[in-house]
Amino acid sequence: MGPDVPLLNEYKQEFFWKRFPQTVLGGPRFKLGYCAPPYVYVNQAVLFLTPWLFGGIGTLLCQLQLLQELHAAVLSGMLMFGAAAGVQALALYAARRSGTVERLGAPNILVDEEEVEFTHCVSPETVRFIAPGKRFGLNVVLHTVLAGVLCGFGTWYVFLGRLTALYGSIGVSLVVFVLSWVTLCIAEYSLIINTATETATFQAQDTYEITPLTRPLYIFIFIAVDLADRFSGPVPELQLASQVLHVLFLFLPLLWALGILPPLDALLLWGMEQALVFGLGGSPMSSNLRLLLMFGVSAGVAVCNYFIPSTLGVVLFSISTGFLLSLDLSQVGTLCRSPRASFRDRGFHRGGSPPPPPSSFGWNLGCRELLLYLSLLLVAMAEAGLLHHFLGSAQSQSLVMGPQAPVSYLLLILFCLCWALREIQGAYVFGGVFLNPLYPKGMSSVQTFKQRNRGLYIAAAIRRVLLYFVSPFAMIAFLSMDKSLQQLHRASLSVGFTRAFRVVWQSSEDALLQMVVVVLVRLAAGSSMLPGWDNLGTGVQLLLVGLLIDRLTQFLAKLKFTLTVLVTSWTEKKQRRQSAGTLLALNASLCPLLLAVVTLSALLSAPLLPLFTLPIFLVGFPRPQRSWPGPVGTACPCPDSIFYQQMSGSLASALRAAFARGSLGSLAPGSHFLGRFQDRMVWIMILERGYGYCTVNIKGLELQETSCHTVEARRVDEVFEAAFERPERLGFTQGCNLHWGNALTPCAALAVRVYSDARNVLSGIIDSHDNLRKLQDDFLKALVWLLLRYCVQKHKGFLWSSEEGPGAGGRKSQQDSSSLTSFGDWSDEDDLFGPQPARRTVALVTAEAQPGHTTLQSGASLPGSVEMDSLFENMALSALQPLQPLGLGIGMPAVDKGRNPEVFRESPGSLPHLNFSCPQSEVFNLPTGWRTAPLLPSRLLQLRPLFPEDWFRFTLGRFGPAVQGETSEDMTKALKEDEALKELHAQVALSCLVSLGAESAFTSPSYVYRLYCGDVPWTEGLDWLSSSKELYQLALRAFRFSFKLLFDQASLGPMESLEELFSTLEEYERDWYIGLVTEKGWHDSVLQEKPFLFSLGHDLAMGTYTGRVLSLQEQLVQVGRLNGEGVRGQWANLSWELLYATNDDEERYSIQAHPFMLRNLTVQAADPPLGYPIYSSAPLHFPCL
Repeated sequence: MGPDVPLLNEYKQEFFWKRFPQTVLGGPRFKLGYCAPPYVYVNQAVLFLTPWLFGGIGTLLCQLQLLQELHAAVLSGMLMFGAAAGVQALALYAARRSGTVERLGAPNILVDEEEVEFTHCVSPETVRFIAPGKRFGLNVVLHTVLAGVLCGFGTWYVFLGRLTALYGSIGVSLVVFVLSWVTLCIAEYSLIINTATETATFQAQDTYEITPLTRPLYIFIFIAVDLADRFSGPVPELQLASQVLHVLFLFLPLLWALGILPPLDALLLWGMEQALVFGLGGSPMSSNLRLLLMFGVSAGVAVCNYFIPSTLGVVLFSISTGFLLSLDLSQVGTLCRSPRASFRDRGFHRGGSPPPPPSSFGWNLGCRELLLYLSLLLVAMAEAGLLHHFLGSAQSQSLVMGPQAPVSYLLLILFCLCWALREIQGAYVFGGVFLNPLYPKGMSSVQTFKQRNRGLYIAAAIRRVLLYFVSPFAMIAFLSMDKSLQQLHRASLSVGFTRAFRVVWQSSEDALLQMVVVVLVRLAAGSSMLPGWDNLGTGVQLLLVGLLIDRLTQFLAKLKFTLTVLVTSWTEKKQRRQSAGTLLALNASLCPLLLAVVTLSALLSAPLLPLFTLPIFLVGFPRPQRSWPGPVGTACPCPDSIFYQQMSGSLASALRAAFARGSLGSLAPGSHFLGRFQDRMVWIMILERGYGYCTVNIKGLELQETSCHTVEARRVDEVFEAAFERPERLGFTQGCNLHWGNALTPCAALAVRVYSDARNVLSGIIDSHDNLRKLQDDFLKALVWLLLRYCVQKHKGFLWSSEEGPGAGGRKSQQDSSSLTSFGDWSDEDDLFGPQPARRTVALVTAEAQPGHTTLQSGASLPGSVEMDSLFENMALSALQPLQPLGLGIGMPAVDKGRNPEVFRESPGSLPHLNFSCPQSEVFNLPTGWRTAPLLPSRLLQLRPLFPEDWFRFTLGRFGPAVQGETSEDMTKALKEDEALKELHAQVALSCLVSLGAESAFTSPSYVYRLYCGDVPWTEGLDWLSSSKELYQLALRAFRFSFKLLFDQASLGPMESLEELFSTLEEYERDWYIGLVTEKGWHDSVLQEKPFLFSLGHDLAMGTYTGRVLSLQEQLVQVGRLNGEGVRGQWANLSWELLYATNDDEERYSIQAHPFMLRNLTVQAADPPLGYPIYSSAPLHFPCL
């Protein structure tokens, strides 16, 4: 797609220009897109101006001194209450008249597109169009009462007398009065008549009708400040705030229209998160419930500190509660459960990488962990108590001379050491500008990489000790001796020290930086006093420094994102639209305004929203760091999701080590990382951070399917190659990060156990006649080996698992032999017209409907997606039940099985008894039904030379000792010489050979492929073979083993001996899954981490057959840090574009590939329904000590 693809298509443009005026005015629909009678517009205008009419009556009576201000406001409120009740009653009456009471107020996505037929001005259709009514009866009452209260307080808020007292000018007061009533009318209409769709949309669905309350809430906030100014006496600050807010009140419609003010749910969550982090020293939480609970408990601690009379008690209580609240409290519940179960329950994986052993420190809350935490707490409390008791009141006025001086210098040294040791752990230093010369160069193997990294590991261990075990005690010593503790019974100081003692543990690295800034300010001031600064107290100083550092960091990240969008809109030819020059000139001329927008978004901790990802910047509404309202862990799963699920546990262990070493830089909640390995892309987001633990969410993005995804993935590879695969000697230009402007900054490479995926075209292997001629012999050898192994397992009591299939993990077929199939599924083996892809047949559909079949559910398909054939697998077989005999009965003579079954096969009771010459042969006896194949003895006699007697004796000699109590050479020899046993196995093996249609040598690759897939054409013995489920499983598994033998021998050379063949088959059984990608066994084997998997596929586009091999091994996954503000900004635009503008076009501009912003990958990583990651883990808690 070119750069000038429309931002909105014509249909969406018309839709947007109908919706946006409705949003600006609060709900009236004056632009419909079709002809409507004039009374529709008149009715809406009258209802819109009704609050102004009632407020004007109250204002007029007050100005004429007929009523006092309070009485006039009450009168206006009562009139509005009556009008609102009348509108709601009329809406309910109209709904009942039209017979749709049950759908009253139900959300309708087509409501803006419906063409209503109006009959008269108060017809039910007209009323329902103008005032749809409320969905819940409680909301009818609540919103009606709020409408009256809002009108009454609004009238009081904008009385002309009050405005004249504030501004001292009648002219200014009149202007403010008129425009203020426009704001009030907009809020009233949105509350009681018809709620407009807000540009600031957080939830995809407004289930409980919270949106109508948003605009009135902000008006009540303004009114609350004015009431405080009225009744609190002369407070200059409140009077100034009231004057400013009365002016800002006029711009509320603009702020609502631009989506700067958040909806109620986002405002509540954002407010609690900001208060918890910056006011109480906590961390953003991984769920809304955890945020609510942690905020309540932390606020309770601050309140308790305010009322504790003793400063020593405050210090000890703050340290203990701060330490406990900074731990991973989710582990407390694991004390009542087993360690392994608790590890799995915390959301790692069900069948992924094996969890660390219980001996691994920190994964579970055990005795060692409790002992360490208790020791740290007791030492910290003892240190703080002693220092505060003996030195807390002896503080000198000068920091250089007081008891805090040595600790201050120690903090400076600790900060420099921790920063330097962290910087050298990553691939780049100094903010990603220069390459780190100490980081290993070239990555030939994992072992080599680990050896070269050994020195950095030692430095990381030193840093970990300094940061987690030395710095907290140094900071506690500094705080415990502070003189401002003597003035604790002030609310600001109580909150400040509560936060200070908490953040020492919650985020030791950030606390160390904040304390160093405070120390440097004091050292710079020397002996002179800074009255405004010193009076705040150390706790409040640290709070302000922490807030300032956070906002400054956000500002710089947003500024970098802004420059990236601006510069690349012109330098990237594929991003250069016709309007690019105009937009750049506009941004340059309005540079102060652009900086003001960036600054405001940083101050509010709100995302910087690039409209349509163009250089048109708006301030998005503030929202929590997670950006999305739903629970963490939702995804759009597909068959490829299992690879991310498998690697999530191992990746978590690698991340734990990287976080502890500092390889990924500073870990702030809200940070985003991108991992890359082969065609897999992992998105990692930090959710929580505390003392010794970190909580992350791991998402897996789709494999490279689209062109946009491929373009950005290629750029990601280039960025990582420049960092990790650089030459040994670097010049100055090569030592710089040439991709600094990219959203991705490489950090480190992590050793992770993942599947390496190799795909090979089998041309020259599967179509080679020499190879195909050997396939028959290999099949019989593999079948003989599996039959004898089956007997050994049965003797030892290992039952044939119903979950195992021919690929050592597939399911057994339960299809009845009388199932029907279509003519199209049958084909001659001569392959006259070339290879034909297998199709979904009637028999498959029938089999899927049978009880007992559990199929592997694929993920929910995305809106607008189309199922397509894979280039590597025949996805038409995706519905194929593994191991199901197909092609039964169509075109063959009808048989009445119930009347004369012995015509086609012998009954088990009529079979002659087998006389084994060796007593141990009974162990290797096969079920009686396996000898009842409906085949003529002469036919089997002709095939008798094909049976591998030498292989049978060799295999029997190897399996024989396994079933004997004592190994006996004579017994083994007797087993080998038992002719009855040999003939039994020869009969069964040759019967399977005929039943699969393989009595003559294989000549057609398509026939081989069909047999491998379990799509067996009809043969004379297929009914018999399919009726014996276990034997059918063994036969199909033997054929797949034989094809794998063919593949290996064609690649590596022929087998040299029978011993080598035996060990190879043992390896297939033990370490391999050989089957189809579409089988459940493949899915289970990946999650169980089988060392190797093999699948045969058919490339329909190229007409070739492909082999796919997965091998589990430790590989280096390259991880880089993303610009978090760039991610939040693009997600904010995605939310606005899809939830408000409903621009879900799959080829829209804002989803096209952008090599610098990684726009397509960022959209994928958003939470559903806006994004579409194919895997998303639950919040993963793991230790970082």
